Amino acid sequence: MRSRSNIVLLLIVLVTLVSTWVTLPSDLLDFGNIKEDNDIYVHEGLDLQGGLQVILEARPSEGQQIDSDVLNGTRDTIERRIGGLGVSEPLIQTRGDDQIVVELPGVDEPQAAISLLQETALLEIIDTQGVPLNPGTRVNTSLGAATVPNTTSASPTADGTPSADATASPEASPTVPPVATVEGPTYDTIISGSGITDAFPTQDQFGTLVVGFELDGEASDTFFNYTSSHIGQPMSIVVDKVVINTATINNAISNEGQISGLTAQQVTDLSLQLKSGALEVPLEVVQSRTVGPTLGQDSIDKSIVAGIVGLSLVAIMMILYYRLPGLLSVVALLVYTSITFALFKVIPVTLTLAGIAGFILSIGMAVDANVLIFARLKDEIRTGRTIRNAIEAGFDHAWPSIRDSNIATMITCVILYWFGRYTGASIIQGFALTLFIGVVVSMFTAIIVTRTLLRVILNIRPITNQWWLGVESTRETSASVAD
Repeated sequence: MRSRSNIVLLLIVLVTLVSTWVTLPSDLLDFGNIKEDNDIYVHEGLDLQGGLQVILEARPSEGQQIDSDVLNGTRDTIERRIGGLGVSEPLIQTRGDDQIVVELPGVDEPQAAISLLQETALLEIIDTQGVPLNPGTRVNTSLGAATVPNTTSASPTADGTPSADATASPEASPTVPPVATVEGPTYDTIISGSGITDAFPTQDQFGTLVVGFELDGEASDTFFNYTSSHIGQPMSIVVDKVVINTATINNAISNEGQISGLTAQQVTDLSLQLKSGALEVPLEVVQSRTVGPTLGQDSIDKSIVAGIVGLSLVAIMMILYYRLPGLLSVVALLVYTSITFALFKVIPVTLTLAGIAGFILSIGMAVDANVLIFARLKDEIRTGRTIRNAIEAGFDHAWPSIRDSNIATMITCVILYWFGRYTGASIIQGFALTLFIGVVVSMFTAIIVTRTLLRVILNIRPITNQWWLGVESTRETSASVAD
């Protein structure tokens, strides 16, 4: 028994040291930049570091159906688009049957991000029927009718006359909800953005910066047939039924093409837009919320204070009421905190205020497990058991209650996580995930760590006074201390 307890204690110490090292900031004891190279750091959510939350709602054209595959494909396209913004820890998930929630922690320009999200809603290359269309013109296409927004906003177009295979004049699409249908002709869509497999900044034969793009097999054949029979005629690239550029076809384009006549920034923006492809349905911003970094830091500071106060009060109560076992439970609680926080960084878990709340709640459950054990331990002493036997019996008999209650909590966490994922409520997901991890670790620290520490102390020096276990010998039935 002594040898086994010592081995378990050694493992606990090793796990604690490793988890403590992980919880330390990356600039402290980062051997060989292990933490930095593996992105082991605190992943803060929107409400902690500030940023932007946008709720997008699908607005399908007449006859267009929205299903989970379409919505998930739209979400994936947005995710690729956001990846080009360089935002850390973005969260893009579906909610219900027609909405997508986008959270962009740390975003510096919220309005630009909102405009960028809308610009990628639906990309098409259309046949203009021989008539050049001006950038900013709203048009009806064979994939759906255009609508008129409440107000319009446009960005400057490219200077100069379009030239080369397809010359672009990017124009930002409106960032306000459409309200009425546009009157006018319907233009045939040659290909949609889903047929574009890649787009990238490159240089033409003259060293000028251009946008290069590639098409998949079916789109390549369609585009070649069209461009080969329409050389010298215009065609337009449309996003959300708004013309963003019109170009003259100089030669037949098959699986590769170029767009020239753009500034460096326009090349970057348009290549990213084309690479993202087309969203399956037009999207409308129905809600946006900006969280400032000051508010996020204030939340962190208050959470830290609340955590310290809570842990201190729990530690004082446990020590005063249960004495030696209470002191050991505080040590186990510190081990629990270190392991849990290390897991948050390694998995990683994006921490939000709700996630911190779940973590704090799991601390209470860890203490609750110790309370069940120690209360049973005192009962065993009152029945006349030896202190060593009472300790073992206390853990063994309390285990079924701890197991059942924690499993019930974990099942609830799974349900909450699924519900939060379905509804797009990241706040629920964060709470469920941190609570689940905390409950699992609390079972380990309450049963293994506390029990091992008590065994080791008994092996070093047997406890002869039951007062140390929270039992008043003058009022309780005395217990034998013989092993």
